[in-house]
Amino acid sequence: MAFNKIWYTIALGLLLPFSYAHTDFFTSIGHMTDLINTEKDLVVSLKDYIKAEESKLEQIKKWAEKLDQLTDTATKDPEGFLGHPVNAFKLMKRLNTEWGELESLVLKDMSDGVKHKSFLTAEDCFELGKIAYTEADYYHTELWMEQALKQLDEGEVSSADKVYILDYLSYAVYQQGDLAKAMMLTKRLLELDPEHQRANGNMKYFEYIMAKEKEANKSSTDSEDQMEKETEVKKKDYLPERRKYEMLCRGEGLKMTPRRQKTLFCRYYDGNRNPRYILGPVKQEDEWDKPRIVRFLDIISDEEIETVKELAKPRLSRATVHDPETGKLTTAHYRVSKSAWLSGYESPVVSRINTRIQDLTGLDVSTAEELQVANYGVGGQYEPHFDFARKDEPDAFKELGTGNRIATWLFYMSDVSAGGATVFPEVGASVWPKKGTAVFWYNLFPSGEGDYSTRHAACPVLVGNKWVSNKWLHERGQEFRRPCTLSELE
Repeated sequence: MAFNKIWYTIALGLLLPFSYAHTDFFTSIGHMTDLINTEKDLVVSLKDYIKAEESKLEQIKKWAEKLDQLTDTATKDPEGFLGHPVNAFKLMKRLNTEWGELESLVLKDMSDGVKHKSFLTAEDCFELGKIAYTEADYYHTELWMEQALKQLDEGEVSSADKVYILDYLSYAVYQQGDLAKAMMLTKRLLELDPEHQRANGNMKYFEYIMAKEKEANKSSTDSEDQMEKETEVKKKDYLPERRKYEMLCRGEGLKMTPRRQKTLFCRYYDGNRNPRYILGPVKQEDEWDKPRIVRFLDIISDEEIETVKELAKPRLSRATVHDPETGKLTTAHYRVSKSAWLSGYESPVVSRINTRIQDLTGLDVSTAEELQVANYGVGGQYEPHFDFARKDEPDAFKELGTGNRIATWLFYMSDVSAGGATVFPEVGASVWPKKGTAVFWYNLFPSGEGDYSTRHAACPVLVGNKWVSNKWLHERGQEFRRPCTLSELE
């Protein structure tokens, strides 16, 4: 290190001349005049060292001041700060890499310090793409790598290499079945690096696969054609839902016609003349017609929300879903959130909320599941799913012994700066979070048949922090509260 080298020079300069001077002091002092020049050199070296250390300390000081301001802002509102995805990403990056760089700066040579940016660089996008790649999530690998490539094409100066990006991108695209695009990306890679061994090998393989497919198409039988068509239909059945889901999450997608919009109303609702709400009805508005989705406004107070959150926080854990094969709860990659369950007997607030749901839905909550509280951080989401069990899942709620989930009640306990909508891809409905409100819909027709139009999803939280709580009401106990009708699908 520079520090050790300087002090080694100082020590050598001091000790060696001094030893000679000590032995010859009484015979001659003529040689001692050389020590004056030696000491002068030492002073110059010392000043250089001080200047270098001051420069390094100045960098460390600036780094500390920036972090001081950042942490001061963050600690005032931790959830709000981490609700911004870039802040969350940069925090993890600082803890994983930048503090190590500071250690090197303090203990070893000077470095350039750390710059905090409010946007994701091409290198950041490339790193996120690699993470998705290691998880075999080729869909998101493609999105992140394309974004990194776009920023480089726009002229961003970065350490990220287009060759590496194209290497990952072409393979991710190939894994999703788009052979033509994979070939196009590989050709672009080879234009940048004609000797790239893997790209050359991939190109030969892609050309071989494409030739093989053409040959198979010429000699395919009717049955093979049918199988290919069925496979293509399955792909088309899946992809549109994903596209609709993502469009709805962006605030795009299907829009209700003016004629249908005229059938939606807002009203004061007394729970079908429930004694508790005759004199003080609640505000209710229609969000969608088929399936009918209604929103209750100002239905849970800020004080109740804080109580529910405080009860839930100590027991929040990774959210689970029902395994259709075993009927047991398990974690799943398509649901990213933390949740906790609250019983009515453990808090008067939870008990009061349960009673409110029963009064306003007219359904018996004694057979309902406990109140589930969920927290979605940045990126938290729940991909399209049904709340009810289908016919091929007869054991989904067998352990509960209360039948299928007849309806869903969902409280929004926070506003969300960006993202976090509840969307219904089948019908094109989007319900956006609004603190203090709740939405309600039936999952089953009165006949007990499932309403497949209620397939829904929780969009990823882009900025902010999403708190919800929901109550799943079951069939048992509703026989006289919601009797069957003459029409199976009414």
